[in-house]
Amino acid sequence: MRNISPKKKAAIVYSTLLERYTQAETPLIHNSAWQLLIATILSAQTTDARVNLTTPQLFQKYPSLESLALADEWEVYEFIKTIGLAKVKSSYIIETARILVREYNSIVPHEMSQLLKLKGVGRKVANVLLGNWFEINDGFTVDTHVQRVTQRLGITENKNPFKIEKDLMQIFPKDDWNKTSLRLIFFGREICKAKKPLCGSCPFQEICPSAFIY
Repeated sequence: MRNISPKKKAAIVYSTLLERYTQAETPLIHNSAWQLLIATILSAQTTDARVNLTTPQLFQKYPSLESLALADEWEVYEFIKTIGLAKVKSSYIIETARILVREYNSIVPHEMSQLLKLKGVGRKVANVLLGNWFEINDGFTVDTHVQRVTQRLGITENKNPFKIEKDLMQIFPKDDWNKTSLRLIFFGREICKAKKPLCGSCPFQEICPSAFIY
């Protein structure tokens, strides 16, 4: 079973995770497209839980893109200083707010090419926003959990996130790319952990070439 094709593995993984995680919604707290965008930028190399402890106070202080665009970088840093790369991210989110106010009339665009022009926004952040807010499956979100799980399962042999995304886009149903990514993330956090994965509790033991190795 471990030598079956990546496409067949993906079909097994897809159906199993679909049943395991019936509700797949982003854990990031937000009430608007711009709040989700800012929260996702902040979530890089930081847990969603840490971001969720920070953004309510940040969004209370800056309740609009216009107010965030006018914010002092040091004051923003004080709100997010417990988050990884806080100094860089404070600059990113202020500049992104300024671009959205200046060039997009304070409306978050729903096209990949436009989102990638914003500070701190790569394909991962853009895919999270497009999939979770606009319900547009333009790409497949690849974070550290998705990368780890799909590599261990042998669904992809690539290490570059962009190439991994291309692989996953070819073998998972397009209309469910966003939800599938979320389910892989949940599974990575729950079972296929970076350190000491719970292989004994994994439903993919028979198809996983990495089972009980780590």
